[in-house]
Amino acid sequence: MSFTPAPWPRKLRSHEWYIGDSRDNIYHRSWMKNQGLPDDVFDGRPVIGICNTWSELTPCNAHLRDLAERVKRGILEAGGLPVEFPVFSAGESSLRPTAMIYRNLAAMDVEEALRANPLDGVVLMVGCDKTTPALMMGAASVDIPAIVVSGGPMLNGWFRGERLGSGTALWQMSEDIKAGKISREDFLEAEQSMSRSPGSCNTMGTASSMASMAEALGMALSGNAAIPAVDSRRRVMAQMTGRRAVQMVKDDLKPSDILTREAFENAIRTNGAIGGSTNAVIHLLALAGRIGVDLTLDDWDRFGRDIPTIVNLMPSGDYLMEEFFYAGGLPVVIKRLGEAGLLHKDALTVSGGTMWDEVKDARNWNEDVIRSFDKALTSQGGIAVLKGNLAPKGAIIKPSAASPHLMKHRGRAVVFENIDDYKARIEDEALDIDETCVMVLRNCGPKGYPGMAEVGNMGLPPKVLRKGITDMVRISDARMSGTAYGTVVLHSAPEAAVGGPLAIVRTGDMIELDVAERRLHLDLPDDEIERRLSEWQSPIEPPVGGYAQLFHTHVQGADTGADFDFLKGGRGKEVPRESH
Repeated sequence: MSFTPAPWPRKLRSHEWYIGDSRDNIYHRSWMKNQGLPDDVFDGRPVIGICNTWSELTPCNAHLRDLAERVKRGILEAGGLPVEFPVFSAGESSLRPTAMIYRNLAAMDVEEALRANPLDGVVLMVGCDKTTPALMMGAASVDIPAIVVSGGPMLNGWFRGERLGSGTALWQMSEDIKAGKISREDFLEAEQSMSRSPGSCNTMGTASSMASMAEALGMALSGNAAIPAVDSRRRVMAQMTGRRAVQMVKDDLKPSDILTREAFENAIRTNGAIGGSTNAVIHLLALAGRIGVDLTLDDWDRFGRDIPTIVNLMPSGDYLMEEFFYAGGLPVVIKRLGEAGLLHKDALTVSGGTMWDEVKDARNWNEDVIRSFDKALTSQGGIAVLKGNLAPKGAIIKPSAASPHLMKHRGRAVVFENIDDYKARIEDEALDIDETCVMVLRNCGPKGYPGMAEVGNMGLPPKVLRKGITDMVRISDARMSGTAYGTVVLHSAPEAAVGGPLAIVRTGDMIELDVAERRLHLDLPDDEIERRLSEWQSPIEPPVGGYAQLFHTHVQGADTGADFDFLKGGRGKEVPRESH
């Protein structure tokens, strides 16, 4: 047998392992053959990795095994050799203290797996929200041809004739119990309706938002974001993605070719149009840092500020992802942005064509689900970036999920030191709080929680809920689920655990929020703020040993994406030195 490479435009990475008659080449090929691979698969064809976040501990991704088989079919059809491998699967529904602490770990896993193995390209199989940014971050750091295929959202939940949105219904019904509107038996009955099929959240939560971001960035095939997990077209998408991955290797089409400044601007505007998750902010900042694009919080405000929210989905609207897909999905939204002059039409995608090529013929089949700009849910749906003496490096709020009457508000602070303090006191009838107050939660940022958990959407006190009040201003250095809603200010930076001003707020201080003016202000004299900060001591005990210590030592602030300082910038795809 001869191991001369097949006719490819250039030498591939995998040829270093498999092409030739040296002892090392034989070593690599012979071990692979114990899986029953025939001689001719080592003829120089591209080796395409299938990076799978399948895990039964990550319910949103538990169906990805079947999708991986469809990806393999596509790779084989296009003349490649598919090799599936697992990576750390960070699922928000089960991991404690929060999946966010493990996003960077998963990204490291992906990066090192891609660099160290004989891979020419990779299909990134994602689902639950942290897996999407983690896999794109890892792939960006290596910069071999990479393409995303999502697991897709669950089917609609239905309860007593009404749509039930995963996550969103959980927050709503837990508040209704405290308000005395429903019984615990009702809540338990609704549980059976919340997650009735494989897939990720069926609302425009973080999973669907990040699937949309992958598509808007050009990292997934057009239409990928919205296809339900159990729809046969999701399997077709997986197979077509496998085919496309092989051609991307032939064309040497890499993440650095796609993840340009213009691509990120397209994604920011798309997130505003869909009413996407606040978590997209922190993930895209981290991804930009990996690929070397200078993206800031101010860019989120600059490019997303005047984007109307036109997708009528929970938690901002009425429908769910199933209806979004039937209406035409994300291509319709991107086309509308393009028609309004709000899209970099020439941005390159994994298809090899431009973004406009992919969406120009999209049709809208339901004008109530995907609305026109003049009938938008809100005229300014993008993420608003707030600054002031309470958040010098910025904080964010999602206007489309907030209450209009609270967008400008002045109230007395009621401070909770951490999430345990909040849980211990919030249902106390003696708590001095009413609907005019501003709830403040601190020590829940990247270092403080640790990991920056989704606890920013604090539930309201029962005595306030019983008045029929459903929203209050809430401020924290935490995140919130993309399925959540309310006038919730998040990601306050610097976080309290490193001495940000949030650390020195006291119950009774007055706080001013003015979203239109992008202002978040602690009504204290500068010298009083400085005095309190000079006396402040961190209540956080740094963890000792293991990944927790690594995380605490190296994680950066939310304002730059909460990535590790040593992972900024790419490290390339150079083949590691032979060890045998």
